[in-house]
Amino acid sequence: MTAGVQQPSPTAAELKTKFERRLQEIAARVDGVMGYAVLDLTSGDRFGRLEREVFPTASTIKLAIVYELFKQVDEGRLRLDQTLTLDRRHAVGGSGVLAAMGTPTLSVRDYATLMVMLSDNTATNVLIDLAGMDNVTRRMAGLGLNATKLRRRMADLDAARRGDENVSTPAEIVRLLEALYGPAETGPNEPQAGPSQPQTGPRRPEKLSATSRDEAIALLKQTKTSRLRKGLAAGVETADKPGELEGVRVDAGIVFAKKRPYILCVMTTYLKDEAEGERAIEEASRAAYDYFSRLGAGLQFGRQIGR
Repeated sequence: MTAGVQQPSPTAAELKTKFERRLQEIAARVDGVMGYAVLDLTSGDRFGRLEREVFPTASTIKLAIVYELFKQVDEGRLRLDQTLTLDRRHAVGGSGVLAAMGTPTLSVRDYATLMVMLSDNTATNVLIDLAGMDNVTRRMAGLGLNATKLRRRMADLDAARRGDENVSTPAEIVRLLEALYGPAETGPNEPQAGPSQPQTGPRRPEKLSATSRDEAIALLKQTKTSRLRKGLAAGVETADKPGELEGVRVDAGIVFAKKRPYILCVMTTYLKDEAEGERAIEEASRAAYDYFSRLGAGLQFGRQIGR
């Protein structure tokens, strides 16, 4: 437990039980399948349902692309300010604006911004080819995320029909966001600092530098429409990436709740009604924020002085 955090009381344990039950009830109401994973970045507590099961990621796989891009920046293999002229062979439909923009010349940072803010599929395909599809999956394996696989470009229906879907699990998406959150890579004589459960052993070389970590988080905090954000109070920052496909809705992010940051990933599939999946993500996000904001504002026995 992080230094300075008071030991939870039995009443806090009851609040935790009610939060777990609330999430389970939300998932049970979905006409389809809903899995989720939640990590308390202060205590290390984890919550989950079907958290180790594989789901389609839709555009939430772009979190893995963001991680790979910034890791390659750290390795000196690419620069965020290097420019690329759009090759029209990358242009695809769906979300975004680049497909309608001819052959603009943009920086890698600009392509990444379009990928995250507008979920631009054309920008994403440019970055997949730049970073390397296999490199992304290998990097995820280096983090121990063996179920997280980038196997097709955006809007490639033929690949999807072959079974080459982009996939992950709720628990692995949370672990990826935990890696983005910190701790950053440090020198051999520098102390490690960051949230609970620092990574050790063979995973250490996969950490981002402090500069890349901060830039990646800032990129993911950029304004966007997401159901996870709709479940939060006004002004609460989150670094997230939603995704949607036919019968699939996903959202995952780091929520910077006051004094109690947390990570939430909700994945839904086999949806009869996609709007129902969107509502479930929003409800789960609201339930998580209600829980963690009260922990952040409360003293040991729950008095809400900081609210």
